[in-house]
Formats: sequence, C-alpha cells, structure tokens
Amino acid sequence: MRSLNVPRLVKALTWAVGNRIAWDGLTEMVQGVADGPGDELDGALECVTQEPENRENVIALAVALLDQAERRSGLLPLLRMWASQCEREFAQASSPAAQVNAVTASVLSGTVVQAREIRGGVHIRPEQPPPVPRQLLPVPADFVDREADIETLERFRAQHAAGTALLIAVTGPAGVGKTALVSRWLKRLEPSYPDGQLYADLGAYSTVGLKRPSDVLGGFLRALGCRQVPAELSEKAALWRSVTAGRRLALMVDNAYSAAQVRPLVPGGEGSMVVVVSRSRLTGLSVDGAAFHALDVLASAASIELLRRRIGSSRVAEDPASARRLAALCAGLPLAVCVAAARVATRPRQSIAVLAGTMAATRDRLETFCVEGDQVITSALDASYRALPLDVARVHRLLGTLPVGVLGTEAAAAACDVSPHDMRRLLDELVEHSLVEEAGHHPAVGARFRQHDLIRAHATGRAEREETAESMTEATRRLVDWYLATATEARVLLSPSHRRLRRDYAFPVAARGFESEASALEWMNAEGPSLMELTRYCSEQGWYAPCWQLVDSMQPWFLRSRPYDLWIEAHVLGLAAAKQTGHVQAANRMLTTGASGLYNAGRLAESQEWFTQALEDARARCDRRAEAQALHGLGQTHRLAGELRRAAELFAAALSMRSAIGYRRGAALSRLCLGDVALAAGHAETARSYLSHARAELQAVGDAYDAARALAFLGCAHAHSTCRSYGTAVRLLRKAFEEFRAVGSVHWQARVLEMLGLAAIEQGDTETARGHFEESLSLYRPLSPQDAERLKGRLRSLSSGQDGE
Repeated sequence: MRSLNVPRLVKALTWAVGNRIAWDGLTEMVQGVADGPGDELDGALECVTQEPENRENVIALAVALLDQAERRSGLLPLLRMWASQCEREFAQASSPAAQVNAVTASVLSGTVVQAREIRGGVHIRPEQPPPVPRQLLPVPADFVDREADIETLERFRAQHAAGTALLIAVTGPAGVGKTALVSRWLKRLEPSYPDGQLYADLGAYSTVGLKRPSDVLGGFLRALGCRQVPAELSEKAALWRSVTAGRRLALMVDNAYSAAQVRPLVPGGEGSMVVVVSRSRLTGLSVDGAAFHALDVLASAASIELLRRRIGSSRVAEDPASARRLAALCAGLPLAVCVAAARVATRPRQSIAVLAGTMAATRDRLETFCVEGDQVITSALDASYRALPLDVARVHRLLGTLPVGVLGTEAAAAACDVSPHDMRRLLDELVEHSLVEEAGHHPAVGARFRQHDLIRAHATGRAEREETAESMTEATRRLVDWYLATATEARVLLSPSHRRLRRDYAFPVAARGFESEASALEWMNAEGPSLMELTRYCSEQGWYAPCWQLVDSMQPWFLRSRPYDLWIEAHVLGLAAAKQTGHVQAANRMLTTGASGLYNAGRLAESQEWFTQALEDARARCDRRAEAQALHGLGQTHRLAGELRRAAELFAAALSMRSAIGYRRGAALSRLCLGDVALAAGHAETARSYLSHARAELQAVGDAYDAARALAFLGCAHAHSTCRSYGTAVRLLRKAFEEFRAVGSVHWQARVLEMLGLAAIEQGDTETARGHFEESLSLYRPLSPQDAERLKGRLRSLSSGQDGE
C-alpha cells in the first residue's frame, strides 16, 4: 500500500471538502478517536469546515492527522483507506467523459488523467466487477440428521407464491443448531441463487450489542458493488430494493432480535429469499408473510452419531451404553454434545463412563459443559436471559424450581402468583425467546409448556442466585395447593357421596372448576402424572398433609382409569404421610383405598393385610362406617380368590352395618357385590334380585359409575338365568357400555366387551365373540397387561375351537 504523506493527504482533503459523503466519513473517523470537544483533531477539522477555501487550514489538518496517526493505534490504516477511496473517486470524477458531461450536465464519471506532463504510455485498467458474494458460514463437517427439517424448508420454497421475496424464520433455543442447519441448506441451494448468498449477524445476544439495519445494508450494498452508499437508512433501503430488483439472492440473517431489525433487509426481487435465524420466535414477521419453523433438539440416535463423529467410532464402540448415557445427559442439544465430545477427545485415557458419571453426579450439570474455561452453554443461555424483561425473567427462574415438568397456564399462574391472563403473556414471551417450548394442547388443560432439560438447569441456577429460599418454596407450595384444590373439586364432582376429609392449604388459591363429570375425569387423566410427581415431592419434603390429601383427591382417577402401579405407590406414600400427621381417619382411608388397588392388581395377600389393619383400627375407634368399609374390602379379596362363601359372609356383614347406620350408597355397593358372588356361584335369579336393587339405589344417590357396574352384572345375570334371555342380556350390556363411556371408565368398557363376548359364546356365535374380545383387548392393552393376557388367551381358545372360558 502506498505511504501516506502530507501532500497526498492534502490532495485528498481538498477533494473531500466538496464531497459530503467523503467529508462525513472523515468526520466520523476523527470523532471516533478524538478525546472530546476541544481535541486537537476536532479543532483542526472545525477550521476546515468553516473556511474550506483556506489551504493553510487544510495543510494544518493533514499534519495533525498524520501526527495523531503515529500516536493513536488503528488510525493510520483507516486514514490510508479513506485517502485511497478519495483518490479513486476523484479519478473517476476527472475522466474525459465526466468532463464532457460537466460541460453539458454538470455530471462527472469515467476515468481521467490529470498531469502537467506525460512521458511514455498511459495504461487504463478497466475496473473489475466485484466477485459474486458467497458469504455463508462453513458447515461443520460432522453435521448430522436434520433431513426432516430441510424437507420442511424446501416445502416452504415450493409453496411460495411469486410476487415477493420468500421470508423464512428458523427459531429455537441456544445451541440447538439453527445456524448450522440453515447454512447447510443454503449451501445446497447455491445454483438457485446465482447472484449471491449474503450473511449478516445482527448480534441479538452479543456482548457488543445489536447491529443496526443501516450498517448491515451498507455491507450488503458494498458486497454487490455499490461504492456510493447513502448515509440515511431510508435511502439505503430504497437503493437496496433497486439494486436487488431482478436478482436472485439468498440472505441468511443470523441472531435477529426483532422483526423491525429484519424488514429493511428484505430484497426487492421476487426471486430472492431471506432466512432469519433467531432464538426469538419473531412472530412480528407474520405480517410480512413469513413462514416459521421451530427447530427441535436432536433425537437420541442423532446425538450418538454426532458424538461418534466427534470422538471416533472406536471409543463409542468400546462402551456404547456410556455413550448413550452421555448423549442423554446432553438432552439432544448439539452444542452440548459437541462440548461433551471435546472433553472426551482431549482426555484419550479417560473413559466415556467417567465423564458421564461426573456429569450425572454434578449438581449443576451446566458446569460440565466447559471449554477452555468458558461455560459455553451457560454463556449462551445467559445471553438469552439478559434479553428478558424483569417479570418474564422471574417466571423463567421460578419454573425451573418447580417439581413438575409440564405445566398448563393456570398451574403456572398459581405457582408464580399472577393471574392466568398475565401468565399467558409471560409464557408467550418465554416461548418467543425459546426458553420455554409448547408441549401441545390438551382439551382438558389447554396449552401446556415445558423447559428443555438444560434450560431448566439454567433457570434453576438463576433462581438459586437471584431468588430467596422462601420465594422458591412459596412457588412450589402454591403449585401444590392449586393442584390439590383442583383435584379435590374433581373428586367432589366424580364421587359426590363419598365422605370428605379435610384439606390444608398454605396459600389461598382459586381452583379450576369443571362443567361435568366427564371434564373432571378428563382433567385427572391429563394431570395424573403431575399429581403423582407432586405427591412424591411432598413426601420427600415432609409436607405430609398435602401428600395424603393429594392421594385422597386422586381416588376417582385410580378407580376409573386403573393405573395400578401408581395407585399402589401413591397409597404407600399417603399412608406413611397420614400416620406422620396423626390423622387417623386419613390413615384408615389410605389403608382401604390402597388395599383396593392391591387386589385389583392381583396382590390379594397384601390387600387382605391392609384391610385387616383398617378393620382393627376402625373397631378400636368404634368407627362403624370405616369398619363396614374394611369388611366390604375383605369380601372383595375373598371373592377374587374364589372363596365365594366367605366373601358372601363378609359382604352380608358390611350390608347389615351400612344399612343400620343409614349409609345408603355403601349398602347398595354391598348388594352389588352380593349379586356378583351369587352370579359366580351359579345363582342367577338371586343375583338379579340383588343387582336390580343395587342399580336402583345407586341411581337414586347419583352414583353413575357404580350404577353402570350393577347394570353390567345384571346383563350377565340375564344371560345365565333359567330363561336364558340373551337378547335382554345384550341390550343391558350395551347400555352399560355406553354408561361407562359417558363416565370415562375405559377399564369397564373393556370388561363389558369381554362380557358380551362370553354371552356370544353361550349362544355359539364365535365370530361375534371374537370381535368383542378383540375390541376388549385393544382397550385393555395399554391399561392392564394382566387383563390383556387373559383376553389373548380367550382369542387363542376360539382359534383352537374351545369355548374361551
């Protein structure tokens, strides 16, 4: 590069004084290095500005600039580039063509040589056009998977209507691989965009701040060969649209913060495409016709493949189980997998199992994702976190401390002590910033949300630093109280005649209401896993009252949906919690309802032990209602064991006691069970008498579920009565099926179908029986492996020509 001296600089300054853009460029350069108003450079510049025709001022400025360039780092190369630009533009303005135009139209352009004397030839090199810009970032060599995502992006291209540039937003959390995906896709499309592929990082999560659209446009325009770039954003945007009209360009706009940042960058040509990459959802671009694609984490197999490519096939093959465990700890986040792989690769003598064990044992898992002292995952998430408004950041923190992984809006609102209306806005903000992801919509719950495992770990860490222990505990207890209050509302609706036990709330919460039994059961089916998570948490924390109360509130769900493993686990925890609180009625209820789960699961001996404890406790307290409940339960265990005589004795004793104390529903249930025992013993007429009475009583007290049970058994009694009324039996069983469908009991729907199949066999109609058994099996299969095996046996018997019994 030519040296910069005073004469050369004076010539450049003399020309620049009459050119606003060149002079503004020098002014910005001087102000960038000046110490403030009154600085030597600033003063010299001001003198030339006020008296541009005074040559002495120009020379003084040139001397001052060169003097300061020797002292101030970075000024000299900037000054050289500025002077060279002035010389090129001066040469263009002085060309013969420009001189002719100056005479006729006062416009100068082309090449000109000004000299007092020329010796030898003059060679004018025609200016070379700028190269076609190919600015996309390189694609990592170990890029894996994402073909389904690329297919989605290709579909957006195929479906785009002509007329405007295609605009696509690819969003997702930090480290999920958005930039790598878009770079790979656009690299494939290079032939489709022959006029160039441009890249800009808008710096949404950079420590140096956001880039202005004006600066980005300036870079784009210069990349396309524009020398004279206007200063104002509106003028740049207008020139950008003009320059790009008719061109086919692909733009990748990375780390965008808002739609407003992106809009000025959209080209004017309809054959162009802009792909915006952001952690924010950028829903504001929807008004610009953008297509949106949210990038999810990698599947387990893809995470393992990425790990294999990073550390080598041999190390993964040596210990595939530990490799799978390590990939799982990275929770599908490509950045996390790459960091973990880097740790493995730099420790060739350390096994994958050691690193996986360290990660699993570390309290703050994010600490393990560290490269050269930089906690890269934490740094990336911290950048997203800093962009949040204060109220949104608080919700982010508190969600990370809650013991439930998936939450609806109302539950989250209760935990954070805000209104559901405000919580919808706050959650939308977190979704926008990809710190919370939508977990689908459930009719009984509404929109549901969850945090990615590593984002959850980040939120927890932030909460531990910025929240008090009291505020975190309060959020969790508010969540527990909301679930307890809402589940209790559902229980009251589903079991209105059951005796109600007390509830202990730490905070006043507004429970969710239900319009019908069906909606209450649907909510319980959806939230059952969350209720169990809270039950376990309360047990671990020593919150014993809400622990057993949650179990008590879930009883309709256990009874109608039959999740036997959870039913038993919950009651083991609930019984221990009730004993800790000294609430004897609660302990007795945990024994009886828990024993029901045990006998339904086929664990008859344990069930008898629990019922016996309940019976002894009730007699010691002279609680006749509880005593009758225990006797009834013992009757059920003997009925299932095939001990029909003993079962009948126990049910009769329970019936007598319940009738004596005026417990109408309980008496009806005992009659129902006596009818079932009579039916099993072959006394169909006796069974019909008990069951008809039970059915009427249960309907009278509003117990639709148990009334349907009585009707189902009554249908079986008709099938086996002396008159063999098959038509009546089928009609009653079908009616019972519809009633069970109405109350949401899938287990009993399956059981009634099985009863219909058995009735068909009695009539010799094996094909009808087969159809009922197959339908029953399809309902039993996800509910009860034990029942499903029984139905498979019935179907095998039909195929072998036996009767299915």
